[in-house]
Amino acid sequence: MDYERIKLEFTDNVAVLTLNHPEALNAICLKMIMEMSDAISRVEDPVNGARCLLMTGAGRAFCAGANIAADPERDVAQGGKLDAGEVLEKWYNPLFLKLSELGMPFITAVNGPAAGVGMSFALVGDMVLAARSAYFLQAFRRIGLVPDGGATYILPRLVSTVRAMELSLLGERLPAEKALEWGMINRVYDVDTLMPEAMKLARELAAGPTAVLGLIRKAYWMSLGNNYIEQLQVERRFQKMAGETEDFIEGVMAFRDKRPPLFKGR
Repeated sequence: MDYERIKLEFTDNVAVLTLNHPEALNAICLKMIMEMSDAISRVEDPVNGARCLLMTGAGRAFCAGANIAADPERDVAQGGKLDAGEVLEKWYNPLFLKLSELGMPFITAVNGPAAGVGMSFALVGDMVLAARSAYFLQAFRRIGLVPDGGATYILPRLVSTVRAMELSLLGERLPAEKALEWGMINRVYDVDTLMPEAMKLARELAAGPTAVLGLIRKAYWMSLGNNYIEQLQVERRFQKMAGETEDFIEGVMAFRDKRPPLFKGR
């Protein structure tokens, strides 16, 4: 599949997915969603050798939200009432589920504004890095819509219901430094060093026991909806799976031999 709205590159066992419509500040349209879904399937294909996914945006923005003007399924100018949730059910939600269930570490490098559903894409990463000049914006109220892309699920768990409500009801910009202070993101860099640092981290994760790192991320996602007993059962099941990997054996042998482990991601 040839991509028009994204770029996908594989380097050093890292898949770099770039939202690539800079003239529209990488606003999401259905074409981009379809291309992203196809790209994630390629990232998950073992033949491509990816052991970590890094997502960023081209130009000066990460993602300005949904490009409503470009999507006929959201064109209210056609007259009549619009089911604004249908496009979520058909396209957005399956992609977010696909990202949450990814079997490898996932980093987002927020190089500029992350607004609306763009903020949701930023925060779905396991580790969220941002340029000092970036900001986050729950822009939905400005067009009379509710937050989507899992924002109403993720935000309260990251920054509390009080702050999530404030961001969503007022629609005010949250600068990257404040987002870091709130514990919403992991690290902040100058814009010129963001991608080099993001790639450094991605390579480090890609060199790790990535099959097990995939289990770790899945365990934390599952914990958000589980009670304590259920999560203990998840840990028991995943620990069995981790203990059956080649990387577990390598990790134990390397510890005994007092040498760095050489993980293969299986």
